[in-house]
Amino acid sequence: MILRFFPQRPDHPLADAKELKQTLAELLTAKPAQAVEEIVDWFDSLRKSSGFRLDQYFDVLRQLDDAAQPHLRRLARDYLMKQPLSKLEEERLWVMNSGYWQLIAGLYLGCVEQSRIDAKSKGADAFKASLPLAMARAQAAYYMRIKWLTYRYGPVDQEVWRRLGQTYLDAEASGHAQKPLQLYPSQRGLTSTGQIYLHAIVFFASSMDSLAPAQIELADRLITHFLPNFVLSPDCRKDSVYWLDAAADSLPTRLARHPGNARPGLRFFAPGAALKSLDELMHKVERGDLPTDLDLGGEYPARAVLAVLRHLHIYWAAQPPRRRHKRHAVKTRMSVFTGFDDCYAVGLAPAAALTEKSATVESWVVENVSVGGFQACFADHPGGPERLGRLLVGRPDGSSTWLLGVARRFNRLPGARASLGVQLLSNQALSIRLQPRRSGFSAATAIPGIWLPAQGEPAVLRIVLPLGSFNVRENLEFAHGGQVHRLLPVELEESGADYEIARFNDEAS
Repeated sequence: MILRFFPQRPDHPLADAKELKQTLAELLTAKPAQAVEEIVDWFDSLRKSSGFRLDQYFDVLRQLDDAAQPHLRRLARDYLMKQPLSKLEEERLWVMNSGYWQLIAGLYLGCVEQSRIDAKSKGADAFKASLPLAMARAQAAYYMRIKWLTYRYGPVDQEVWRRLGQTYLDAEASGHAQKPLQLYPSQRGLTSTGQIYLHAIVFFASSMDSLAPAQIELADRLITHFLPNFVLSPDCRKDSVYWLDAAADSLPTRLARHPGNARPGLRFFAPGAALKSLDELMHKVERGDLPTDLDLGGEYPARAVLAVLRHLHIYWAAQPPRRRHKRHAVKTRMSVFTGFDDCYAVGLAPAAALTEKSATVESWVVENVSVGGFQACFADHPGGPERLGRLLVGRPDGSSTWLLGVARRFNRLPGARASLGVQLLSNQALSIRLQPRRSGFSAATAIPGIWLPAQGEPAVLRIVLPLGSFNVRENLEFAHGGQVHRLLPVELEESGADYEIARFNDEAS
């Protein structure tokens, strides 16, 4: 965007200091959605105005943006904490937030561009002191655009990455890519254009498509905490994991694919000391200790923080996870139940499941399979992301075998469709009833479980339990095939949205 600047008096009401002050005061007390909509209207009128000096225009833009921040934070909390939302409400909040960041990014870059076009003007000269802030805010706005696209599990337009990279290189050429500054008056700590670019790369590398929106926000806060430990360098280090070309529209790419010839925009990303710092924090949180200097933007139970820390640990490792099994393209329909209760019921009566529970069954299209799982597509709806981390059981058409798995990755697709990556737990799962091994118990105390028979250690059983059921101090037993299995708790292997997997030593008799 190229702004029109003329020497005459600005033809805009906010050019008057009193009018601007009154408008900002009214915005402060307005309802969040109303305030953001009004600010967007002011932005639109500013784009059509004339007569502003560049420094004056930027100052008005900056103050309106400052006024929007508390309202945007409130709307973001509504989006994240009120899940599930109706499709209409989800769309409204998403469009308002995502659209704001896209708009303000363009306006700030318009100021930067105008300062180059009209470099000898008084306004451009006065604007020089604000140039680092304008570039950093533009960079932050493009990053927020990525974040909001990720909340909806949608693909990130490569144009956004091109803008991020170009802004970073321009700031580097101007000598202030790493200049510390306070991005917003209400924001704690200092940042820079280069740090925001690095933050976007870490965010991308953290595989957010397997986290719920609230977990994505928590992961983003943790990235901010650990960000000083990461390294972005023009040179490939021993611990470099990703590369990208900041001068192109390339996304961060693992070094398993060679970056090709050296070029000015080529940068390499390494976890540096972040993994060690994350390990230290994990040990503290495992003991129930959340450091006071850890700004998570709200109160979270240690268990929720620990789950996200473990996720980040996997993807920040020097060797990120790679696909272990080759995928094979297929096209077959699958009948699916989701949630521990339905999976347990199917395991008890697999033949009758479809007729007795037809109201809860879904029909998915499986598009590829591997030894470790499958990817399925289905009609998107507001509760789609809620499947992440949930237990599910599916039966391909024409098969009598039920496959028990966990929803690991969710992505939205064009045409109101969505895809889900499912990790296979077992194709021979058995529903069982576990009894605590103590005197005086009754049948009412039985715990439902799903046994995952497996090759390997015959004396170790893996059992899926309802969330919160595992007790390392409580021995259990169950009968199957005329044999009684006496179980000694070993460890909690994994916790999901509605289940947990525990390991037990088996003293069968």
